[in-house]
Amino acid sequence: MPSSPPVQRLFDIDFCALTLDDATRLLSTLARAPGPGAKVVVTPNVDHLVRLDDQPEFRARYVQADLFFADGMPLVWASRWLGRPLPERVTGSDLFVRLCQQAARHAMPVVIVGGTPGQEAGLEAAFARHYPGLPLTVIAPAMGFDPQGDEARHIAARVRELRPDLIFVCLGMPRQEHWALNFAPTFDHGVALCVGAAMEFAIGLRQRAPKWVQRIGAEWLWRLLSDPRRLWRRYLVEDRKFAGILWREWRARGSARR
Repeated sequence: MPSSPPVQRLFDIDFCALTLDDATRLLSTLARAPGPGAKVVVTPNVDHLVRLDDQPEFRARYVQADLFFADGMPLVWASRWLGRPLPERVTGSDLFVRLCQQAARHAMPVVIVGGTPGQEAGLEAAFARHYPGLPLTVIAPAMGFDPQGDEARHIAARVRELRPDLIFVCLGMPRQEHWALNFAPTFDHGVALCVGAAMEFAIGLRQRAPKWVQRIGAEWLWRLLSDPRRLWRRYLVEDRKFAGILWREWRARGSARR
């Protein structure tokens, strides 16, 4: 698998045109490759694209990541409609599980930046049960963590000491992207993946949608019904803006062809 994967440019982002299997192989290889710096991986979904459209300053920062994978069937469907098809969705949650399995199999050191302070030992024990042999350290920032403050620098220094192959940054958007993009260049190698709540799904703290729900592109509905108070505005109000973003992309492609 080449270090520069095939891409499809959509919404001014170069999405990796890979299957989940190929993405796992690529990231496993990059994780053990010499640096300098760690590669930053982000997994845009509809919600991310809406937020990026509303926050141009953050978008300018976000697109500095090294690799982009489409997290969600709506983006895969959009890629096909726009004539630049992606082979399948590659979610942060799926990458998290696959790469933890690879890391356990090949003794690849892993750091998770996320979780609740004071619960690091419990999280590490849960990962040991789900992924026996996984060499894992959890670093849980304080609530209200500033991704550019003193604590962020201290965490980055700890990561440099641990020298992990894989760094899962589970702080939520945009905090995780800011921290990863700020500090990944200071690491000597590895891959830093911004994967939000993937840690909770990976060890059963939260339940993912059944596979058939995922296949039909309705995982967003499952999540909405599971936590309506927190997610109703995101999915029913804010993400409706994606229709306008998609229409704008389609018109821009039509203009480029003429």
